[in-house]
Amino acid sequence: MKIRKATMADLDIVVDILRDGRNQLAERGVDQWQGDYPNVEHVKEDIVNGYAYLVQADDDQTVGTLAIVNAPDHFYDKLDGKWLIDTEDYVVIHRVAIHSKHAGKGYASKLFISVIDYLETARPEIKSIRLSTNENNLVMQRVIAKNGFTKLGTLHGAFRPTELSYVYELLTRVRVTSKG
Repeated sequence: MKIRKATMADLDIVVDILRDGRNQLAERGVDQWQGDYPNVEHVKEDIVNGYAYLVQADDDQTVGTLAIVNAPDHFYDKLDGKWLIDTEDYVVIHRVAIHSKHAGKGYASKLFISVIDYLETARPEIKSIRLSTNENNLVMQRVIAKNGFTKLGTLHGAFRPTELSYVYELLTRVRVTSKG
């Protein structure tokens, strides 16, 4: 599995995967993404800023998408909890989705493995990877935990006043094991 930066030529596929992800969440009774987030404008911003990525299986089929957002991410300013490390050298993973036609094949876990490997190789200055998910998104919570992330707090009202999100962090191996 590999990830590559999305371009404006990929806009429709990224939007399609995210809409499909919204539908998957709704089918599981998860309220996450059921409003106007994420939308086409979010995706355009992600692409322009270099945050949007496509996830490709070994056969080069596009199976998913995600955004890797550079620090600082003020989305987490009201975190109820404490980060594992106090640093500005972090990225945040947002808007992760695997298309339903590729569900159940382990691509979500492979996505996280590929992203962690990518960041540790291409972005060695990064000390921490952060993310969050809705309290009811049990599938994503399992994938996050399986890939070594530590649950360290909550966010209240991230997108809607009554929404509760769990926040996670992973310290990168490169920074944890190296000097300085």
